[in-house]
Amino acid sequence: MVELLTSAQMRAVEAAAIASGAVAGLELMERAGAGVVAAVMAEWPELVQGASPGALPRTPEYFNQDEGRQRRAVVLCGPGNNGGDGFVVARLLVELGWAVEVYFHGEAARLPPDARVNCERWCGMGEVVALTMAQIARRAGPVDLVVDAVFGTGLTRPVEGELAQVLATVWPGVARVVAVDVPTGLCADSGRVIGVPSAAVRADLTVSFHRAKVGHYLADGPGLAGRLVVADIGLGGRGDSCSVGLVGCDPAALRKGGGHKYAYGHALVLSGQAGHGGAGRLAARGALRIGAGVVTVACPPGAVAEHAARLEAVMLREVADAATLAAVLEDGRISSLCLGPGMGLDARAAGLVGVALAGGAAWRGDPRPTEGPASAGEGKEVGRGSPRRKLVLDADALTLIARDPALFAALHENCVLTPHAGEFARLFPDIAAKLAASASKGPACSKVDATREAAKRAGCTVLFKGPDTVIADPDGRCAISAAVYDRAAPWLATAGAGDVLAGFICGLLARGFAPFEAACTGAWLHVECARSFGPGLIAEDLPEELPKVLRALGVQAA
Repeated sequence: MVELLTSAQMRAVEAAAIASGAVAGLELMERAGAGVVAAVMAEWPELVQGASPGALPRTPEYFNQDEGRQRRAVVLCGPGNNGGDGFVVARLLVELGWAVEVYFHGEAARLPPDARVNCERWCGMGEVVALTMAQIARRAGPVDLVVDAVFGTGLTRPVEGELAQVLATVWPGVARVVAVDVPTGLCADSGRVIGVPSAAVRADLTVSFHRAKVGHYLADGPGLAGRLVVADIGLGGRGDSCSVGLVGCDPAALRKGGGHKYAYGHALVLSGQAGHGGAGRLAARGALRIGAGVVTVACPPGAVAEHAARLEAVMLREVADAATLAAVLEDGRISSLCLGPGMGLDARAAGLVGVALAGGAAWRGDPRPTEGPASAGEGKEVGRGSPRRKLVLDADALTLIARDPALFAALHENCVLTPHAGEFARLFPDIAAKLAASASKGPACSKVDATREAAKRAGCTVLFKGPDTVIADPDGRCAISAAVYDRAAPWLATAGAGDVLAGFICGLLARGFAPFEAACTGAWLHVECARSFGPGLIAEDLPEELPKVLRALGVQAA
């Protein structure tokens, strides 16, 4: 996984490097400024002095400009080290032949030591002007670049007063905007705007350092950051054990070797009444395509004909009620279950969830299994009475669990919950309320915080869906599967896509993946299938696109 850091973790990495004598703070600031300039020139090569403008400008003033004119930049510096980075950027742009105006919010005497040094260096080259509406209004002529170095990762208070007015009015149609580390107004830990949304800078390019920050991938972060580039400033070391990662995929883990179909697990998908079976079939198809050796749809007797007309490689089994399911689960070859998609909210559905959570024992509203061993080893057959059979709980199953404290109490470490925002709020109303509250100071409550807390409370893996999907387990491990930046997949906003994701995870669980790894891998492949197919995607396309994605990954026979 690609590591993401919070602002505190980033400060700790920098402090450790400086304390070790490996690098000085001034040198880090110099490298950061150089990284911003390099990223700007790579993103917009037309800005290199003497080059043709090339890119379509944002304002009419750019038309009819001489190609050889001097490039102009406005650099906005703040009262901390982010402002110090801005002073370095200003100086380096002047050295490249640019005309640069520097506006400063704060008091030079109160700057941190390294930032103050760079402010003084800039003062030997140019003027520092107060960042006010009056001063900005005096600016004349076209500007090629605005550099936002007002507040970086350490922002903990709202942008207010005249500064908020400046940031809210200076941006539209002015120039290309590059943010240093994070756009001003954005909480680096949560991706949420602190204070007034209109005061947050909307950048075209954001240049972060050493590692991307968690907030770059959550909530408003991707929309405000524009394109994200991470500049290497020569820092070694990693974050602590609580670091968050971006999910990836290990092709080797998806290979198949020898053996028979049951060597790759038997996934059982519980379906609902006639006329509501499409979601279950989507999940079943996803489980089959991702490599479960056997997949069965279990449905009420009245839905058999409907499923039989639509299923081929997926098997079919009548499951009238909870007692029938308990008998079915006597088959120890059934290694994972998917409950929820199209299952309904009636007494039958609640009984099915109870029996599945009890590991096949008769459900009496008691979260403890009524008989059988307390656990089963990984990779072994799991028989009746074991509460450790792997489960994916989605859609209707989540609503049923939210309604019944006994079902919630029966959740165990081999469960994966896959709520969207509404389902999450039903399951964890107090946590959802904290996440929804206005971000009046930082670090603000983040989706990472919420998902970790939910996973700990539920005692199982939670996959909190969205463009910024977050996955956490009870031990605090956490990863983000974000369909943003170059992995944007807006095509996933289609009915049934979540059912396929539940099926992907169920199939991986059947194959022997641990819950957290199954959730991460399933979420990553889900996005890749959508990106591979592109516009026009419907849920049925996702499982059928998976073989193409797996081939592109280089998944081969073991």
